[in-house]
Amino acid sequence: QVQLVESGGGLVQAGGSLRLSCAASGRTFGNYAMGWFRQAPGKEREFVAAITGGGLGTNYADSVKGRFTISRDNAKNTVYLQMNSLKPEDTAHYYCAGGRGSYSGALSTNYGYWGQGTQVTVSS
Repeated sequence: QVQLVESGGGLVQAGGSLRLSCAASGRTFGNYAMGWFRQAPGKEREFVAAITGGGLGTNYADSVKGRFTISRDNAKNTVYLQMNSLKPEDTAHYYCAGGRGSYSGALSTNYGYWGQGTQVTVSS
């Protein structure tokens, strides 16, 4: 059974930083892509960032490029999302997602496993 557990969310002022973590278990972590998605109240879930299984390939939503960095430590079965220069519009529930293959990209349907999420609130 694949499990994903996020941590690191919280309340931060605009311009601040947070690092989200997602600990995975239940399958060979390094064989699969990982992604981060977010959902704000009243909005659909949207792609934030993804990283390939080996960690060499990443892609980002335009809204977070240059501010967020996704990374992974396959020895620790953990994926991270470093969020800098946070804006109030980054406020959302952030979800970690486990890909169906080594590359999953931005489509949520390419991810078969989801964590419960962690709340990020950015005050102005």
